Amino acid sequence: MTPDTKQSYLQHHPLFANVPQKNIADAAAMMKLKTVQRSEAISYGDGTYSKIYLLFQGKVKLASFTDHESEMIKDIIMAPDVFGNLTMDGLVSKLEYAEAMTINAVVGCFTIADFKRLLEANPMMGIAYAGLLTGKLERLEGRHTELIYCDTKSRLVQFIKKWAKADGRKVGNNVILKNYLTHADIANVISSSRQSVNVLLNELRADGMLMYSRSRIELHNASWWH
Repeated sequence: MTPDTKQSYLQHHPLFANVPQKNIADAAAMMKLKTVQRSEAISYGDGTYSKIYLLFQGKVKLASFTDHESEMIKDIIMAPDVFGNLTMDGLVSKLEYAEAMTINAVVGCFTIADFKRLLEANPMMGIAYAGLLTGKLERLEGRHTELIYCDTKSRLVQFIKKWAKADGRKVGNNVILKNYLTHADIANVISSSRQSVNVLLNELRADGMLMYSRSRIELHNASWWH
């Protein structure tokens, strides 16, 4: 893609909100821009060439495999965000990976060395980066608390509420979600089973709280899901 296209994407990412235009142009020259299709894996690189990605468009799941070789989804992120070797220590787990969840996701890739140079040259970018990492840590702490204190139904409801807040579209007294998650995906997020998620979604549907299909979720009574 052209340098102007790269710069346009960077200018609209929160990491570069207070970065001078010349420095954005320098960053664009370092960055590789890529369109990723649904279910396509996004490599973090290896110990000698680990990477950081900026998510400009679409949604990506961050996951790993447990000791029993089952998938555990650590987070589902949506643009704009950042992912990859966030500690910048060059140590990349072979069990952790990222995968696009929507068609035509757009990501920008930096090597760790280049990204460190950008942070050193742009203190405001460093502050924005620290803020993004703090937000991620708070989300993980929230999930940990839910796993300890909430039953499966409560975890499912909390997950849908957060999803609706982040990605929902209010129509009258309902909230509409474009559904890009399978029952297995949701189960892997809330540490449950696909069968349990199916049963609980059917209960919520029977209670009149939602309508669920492969492409769309309609949440009834928007104030309850807020």
